[in-house]
This record gives sequence, structure tokens and C-alpha cells, in this order.
Amino acid sequence: MPTTAKDPADGAEVQDKASGEDLLIQEGDVAGDYLERLLDILDYDGDIDLDVEGGRAIVSIEGAEGDADLQKLVGEKGAVLESLQELARLTVQQQLGSRSRLMLDVAGWRQQRRDELTEIGLDTANEVKSSGESVRLRPMTPFERKVVHDAVATVKGVTSESEGEEPRRQVVVHKK
Repeated sequence: MPTTAKDPADGAEVQDKASGEDLLIQEGDVAGDYLERLLDILDYDGDIDLDVEGGRAIVSIEGAEGDADLQKLVGEKGAVLESLQELARLTVQQQLGSRSRLMLDVAGWRQQRRDELTEIGLDTANEVKSSGESVRLRPMTPFERKVVHDAVATVKGVTSESEGEEPRRQVVVHKK
């Protein structure tokens, strides 16, 4: 976690550890190391890719197209992926002492899911805009809901909100 110290020359506070993007790079490195060890233990092939985007570290595990081992790391509806992401975040928190918003993707699953959800959000928004009737979507994870909200926000004349309690929280799209 960044700390500050007094500059001996003028007494101004200066940061003496990584900050901003440097901290996100450290988060990615810690998570990448953790996931690399996991892949070794499981004897799965995969390449770790680290990036910083939108104020968060992005870690991707890539492999051969259709790699059955990596599909196991995604699990049904991304359930295993979500768990691995949480474990990677906890590892970062333990080692760096700061809460992480790190995003994990395996075999491009999250990007593919983002594309599908964007299409669902746009189709639903246009349906609501033309019919005037509100539409309640099936329960979704926080990641899924955010993608849908972002897609709906691009369509004029409609709005969206999340309703309900986890794990049954749903996006509802309304006409303005």
C-alpha cells in the first residue's frame, strides 16, 4: 500500500512506494504468480497475460482453443472462474495489504460473456423502448449486471436498475 514521507528539502509529502498504475501492476504480478503456481499444481497448460485497464488489473489465462483443462477453470456459467478470481484477489490483499478489484479471465470466457450480455442489454432496452413495458431479466452476478446496465445506458429513453437480494438480484429495464 502506498505510504507517504516528508521530503527533507521542503517538508512536502511524497510517496515512497508504488502508487496508481504501479500498484495495479503489482496486483497483476502477485495474482499472476499465484495462478501460475496453481496451473503447475494442476499440470494445466496456460499462458498468463497481465494488463491494466479501466483502473483495475486484468489477468488472463490463455491456452489452445477449446482446451478442456482451461474450460474446467471456467466451470458452469463461470462459477469456477468467479471463485478463482476471488482467491486471486485474496492473495493480492494478503501480500500487498490492499483490497483488489482485479479481474480474471480464462480462455476468453469473460470477454465472450461480456459480448453476449451487451447484446442482451441492447435488445432488452430496445424492446422496452418500443413496447413501453418494463422487463425483468434473470438473476445475474454483479459483473453480469454491470455489463447489462452499461449497455442499457447507451439507449436513449430507457433506464435500468438492480432489484432483489443476492444471489437472486436482477436487472429491471424501464421506459423513462
